[in-house]
Amino acid sequence: MTSKKDDILVILGEEIGLGESKEVAFNLAKLHTRTPVSVPIIIERSKKPGPVILFTAGIHGDEINGVEIVRQLIAKGINKPRTGTTICIPVLNIFGFINMEREFPDGRDLNRVFPGSKAGSLASRVAYSLVSEVVPHVDFIMDFHTGGALRFNAPQIRIAEGSEDIDIAAEIFGAPFVLYSKNVKKSFRNTCNRMKIPILLFEGGKSFHIDNTVTNTGVNGAKRILNHYGMLQRKFKVSEPKKPVIFINESRWIRAKYSGMFKASIEIGSKVAKGQAIGNITDPYGKFNHFVKASNSGYIINVNESPIVYQGDALFHISTLLAED
Repeated sequence: MTSKKDDILVILGEEIGLGESKEVAFNLAKLHTRTPVSVPIIIERSKKPGPVILFTAGIHGDEINGVEIVRQLIAKGINKPRTGTTICIPVLNIFGFINMEREFPDGRDLNRVFPGSKAGSLASRVAYSLVSEVVPHVDFIMDFHTGGALRFNAPQIRIAEGSEDIDIAAEIFGAPFVLYSKNVKKSFRNTCNRMKIPILLFEGGKSFHIDNTVTNTGVNGAKRILNHYGMLQRKFKVSEPKKPVIFINESRWIRAKYSGMFKASIEIGSKVAKGQAIGNITDPYGKFNHFVKASNSGYIINVNESPIVYQGDALFHISTLLAED
């Protein structure tokens, strides 16, 4: 991979030369109190030119675990490259992060308005600034997410089928699962693909929660990618994934047949057999107990951790077809 910018990198009007570190203010807007709101973009450049890698998190304001992963990359100095450049944006949706909400104050999901508009809604303007001012400078992107609405995702990479280079990068990252999923219209991932910029989308954990296993998976995966491109400093150790990465071609949701109190009885990431009891739904009065069974053999890659569910709610996300099948 060759760098798009070798000498002077210009982001949001700020010049960053080789060997420099700089924090650039991503001025988003002002609160209704007229208080300005900005997000720091942390840029680290080696004296040696090389690839430019962007780390993003917090597209959804309630997805705290992704923010924690990028925070650790910065706090531990992993983002200081041996060659090339790293750009870290730990919290893209600072409004949602402050208010502990998924969306922007305008009610829009930032990940459904890309590539944005210079004169559009608040979320659309932020998307436009990111796509026009930052993304064109980078060679590779890692975007960190979590599950929402109390649904806990096993650590996984999500990519679209059809790119051998992205398949290789996903395997190098080393999350337990790689889930092939189509690019959602107007998402950040879809926009980056249209711009021919490779991107790995990491999912792990659930909203408003920090899980050590998920965090470690994300940080170790980022280190493996940086090491692959010759950017990781030698003082950081890189370990191989404990198990081979499992590529999932197809998956489905197992939904609740009844409303009631719900509890899963299997661990996230487990391989289950068709018909195996994996949870149960009960009533508060001790008169009803329904066992939720696996619809097919596969891996459980998401578990609903809500104690109360309604008929039709998604309970488990299970693989139905692996790449090796």
